[in-house]
Amino acid sequence: MLEVMGLTAGSAAVYQAMLDHPAYGVDEIASHCGLSPAHVHDHLDELGRLTLVRASAERPGEMRAVSPDIGLADMLTAQEAELASRQAQLAASRAAVTRMIADRAEHRATHGERLLGMDAIHARLERMGHSATSEVLASQPGEQRPEDLAASRPADAEAFARGITMRTLYQDSARNQPHVATYAHWLLSHGGEVRTAPSVPPRMVLVDRAQALVPIDPADNRKGALYVTEAGILAALLDLFEQAWNTAIPLGATQPEDPSTGLTATERELLRLLGTGLTDDAVGQRLGVSSRTVGRHMSSIMERLSASSRFEAGIKAAHRGWL
Repeated sequence: MLEVMGLTAGSAAVYQAMLDHPAYGVDEIASHCGLSPAHVHDHLDELGRLTLVRASAERPGEMRAVSPDIGLADMLTAQEAELASRQAQLAASRAAVTRMIADRAEHRATHGERLLGMDAIHARLERMGHSATSEVLASQPGEQRPEDLAASRPADAEAFARGITMRTLYQDSARNQPHVATYAHWLLSHGGEVRTAPSVPPRMVLVDRAQALVPIDPADNRKGALYVTEAGILAALLDLFEQAWNTAIPLGATQPEDPSTGLTATERELLRLLGTGLTDDAVGQRLGVSSRTVGRHMSSIMERLSASSRFEAGIKAAHRGWL
């Protein structure tokens, strides 16, 4: 019973024996408790530190037990004082943490939060997914790293389990990336929606239309990300996403050619980008394909236009209203 107050079982047994048999010496206590005299001395030392035994005035060199209503009451008072001190420390710590969280939230709301390194980005994405209550929107242009998709799956599965709606935009080129196609169909199988388009907005994740994560440098996502909650920025990002979503093709659906031109959506976008003066490499990066694929598409268009050069193809495409 006394163990709950911090006594070891042996010390509690020795103390009880001394209370029940005040005349017992060390040898009698040892025999009564089934201990060696050396162990009894060790327990007496412990009881002495707890002020539960004191030197006997009648038997020099021996100890007497302090009455429980005094000794145990003093122990209980000391433990209560220690508990009060720890509670005060805990309250102070909780207040400090609350102030820190509030300060960081105010800083993020005013300035946004810069996240440097993939660990910081993944940690923020996990927190955003965990806090989602209704909707997650994502635009994922360009090449998708298998390890990034694998890191996203647990959070996405947890969000689906809570009934969160998820809409994801990929580029058309993702249809030809096996690991992306596999992940996209996994999203579909859990109730998510996936669409593709020749080009999509810069990489972004929006949660509940109240928080967003965007890259600091759209050309290199690994440089870091910016976490924002400012209403004006969110409204612009949402508008950009919805415009792209409304013109994108659901995954699994065919991508029809324009009946008036015979162009696919990718070919039309390719012509538009080349018309702005971008190189094949730059156009390929925008469309998520290689420059060689851009060249193949352009060769097919030139053949249909009976053009011997890209310049001639551009003129004929403009005359036909393709641009």
